[in-house]
Amino acid sequence: MRGSTVVLVLVAILFPPAAVAFMTGCSCDLLINILLTILGYIPGHLHAFWLIYKRAKAEELYGHGGYRYIGSGKYESIGGPVPPQKGANYGATYGATAVGS
Repeated sequence: MRGSTVVLVLVAILFPPAAVAFMTGCSCDLLINILLTILGYIPGHLHAFWLIYKRAKAEELYGHGGYRYIGSGKYESIGGPVPPQKGANYGATYGATAVGS
């Protein structure tokens, strides 16, 4: 986890709309987060943490600074093509045959 993500989490714990404003600017997500925080402190936190998670995933996928926010928790690549995603191969034996069969 990058230092900027840790700072965003700390800001979101204290005041969720501030963390959302740092990530998205003056957007619909900020208005939604303000309303959720007014309705209840926990819903505002959940929304802010969800946006922080989506930003961290975009940074993991596109690299630092290789993405831009397009709204609704979605990011797109800027610059080059998107690197292919690797599938999980946890113990997979694709193409292997059983020994002693």
